[in-house]
Amino acid sequence: MSRSLNKVMLIGNLGSDPEVRSTTGGNRVATFSLATSRQWNSPNGEKQEKTEWHRCVVWNAKGSGLADVVEKYCKKGDKIYVDGRIEYRQWQDKENQTRYSTEINVRELIMLGGGRGASGDFDSEGSGRSRAPAAAGAKASAASTGGTDFEDFPGALEETDDDLPF
Repeated sequence: MSRSLNKVMLIGNLGSDPEVRSTTGGNRVATFSLATSRQWNSPNGEKQEKTEWHRCVVWNAKGSGLADVVEKYCKKGDKIYVDGRIEYRQWQDKENQTRYSTEINVRELIMLGGGRGASGDFDSEGSGRSRAPAAAGAKASAASTGGTDFEDFPGALEETDDDLPF
């Protein structure tokens, strides 16, 4: 039996604030554009850059609340990592023209840069809570409450002597 894999991993910056809406069934979905760029030097030494734009879709699947996390913490310009699968859709518009779209169905999201939700690691398979280490979870918690200390995790930043040789 052969297997297949549809997996997309991107690191980029949000091109605009996410748009969040509710379906008729009450499910919430967030959409945003993610820019990824690559740079290289041309044969004559000039710097070149190309930016690709990716349409990302985040659902509140299985009660995860991931779309709610995106709405609350992600803003234009934020650097994020997304993990998901690529999906192609086709439909008829109002003028009966066939339209196509390519989307990234996001299953996991990690906020990488500064900002309100920095270092948060969220997935749509879990409960929408942070899966990051305690220190990163404390950063996300402190950021969301406006605090700058780690009162919820007093031992998160303490150094421990574990006798490791490196």
